[in-house]
Amino acid sequence: MPPTGNPANPALQAFISSISPEKVWAQVLIQPGERAFTLRHIADRDLPLDQLKCLSIPDLRKLAMHTAFGQFRPLRSSPDLPRGWTFTCDTPEELWRALQELYPGSIPDWFAARSPNPPITHYRDFTNRQTGMYRIAQLLSDDHAANVARAACHSRFCLKQRLWTVPGLAPDSPAEKSAIPCLEPCAILLELARKTARIEQEDKLGVQFSRSELQSFLAAAEAALENAQSGDRTANVALAANPRRLQLLLEKFKKYAAGQDGPEE
Repeated sequence: MPPTGNPANPALQAFISSISPEKVWAQVLIQPGERAFTLRHIADRDLPLDQLKCLSIPDLRKLAMHTAFGQFRPLRSSPDLPRGWTFTCDTPEELWRALQELYPGSIPDWFAARSPNPPITHYRDFTNRQTGMYRIAQLLSDDHAANVARAACHSRFCLKQRLWTVPGLAPDSPAEKSAIPCLEPCAILLELARKTARIEQEDKLGVQFSRSELQSFLAAAEAALENAQSGDRTANVALAANPRRLQLLLEKFKKYAAGQDGPEE
């Protein structure tokens, strides 16, 4: 059996106890062995170890910084962790350090989320404490804020299980994301909320779409998202073609394309 966690670190102890018979941590598969833990990409589950590159802790840090296309990963929980590697943890402390490099803070957050009163900061509480240029995020209606959360936190961008909410929006389920919890909105979501509030203040164009035209428009946005390279400037919401902004369009208008709560034809 692999070693157990240090009693001085109850979060690590509880985490190791939960690895039975193995554990999927976002895109990382953790498998216990006789004397160690082996980590690999979940997509490489069936590959022999001799076909995977053995990495060190510093290697894991570099791995987590960029996608397979060489693009910077601004969000470590994005679903674009490169494949083709393995890492062996000889001690619980090495397991802790490895997961800190791949998913920083994930074990402490997971442990905190299991407490009777998890330290969750919901959208309104989070934005109400913002100052300066981010105060405008407070002005979003619950409906707009929910669309921002659906777009920014979509599983194509982030694998964390969102536990914080906006009125009218339920938390994520583990099946949709992963066991890694998200306890409060992140900086990328806040930036998208700020941009959305600015967009809502812009003058509206008198453009009319038929339902069929709107369906085609949204299908084009969906196709652009499906064909975008993973991690392609997803944090730069100033770009009109930013993937999260395309997702926001889908969240905002797809109900009208489906004929739900839309204008009369």
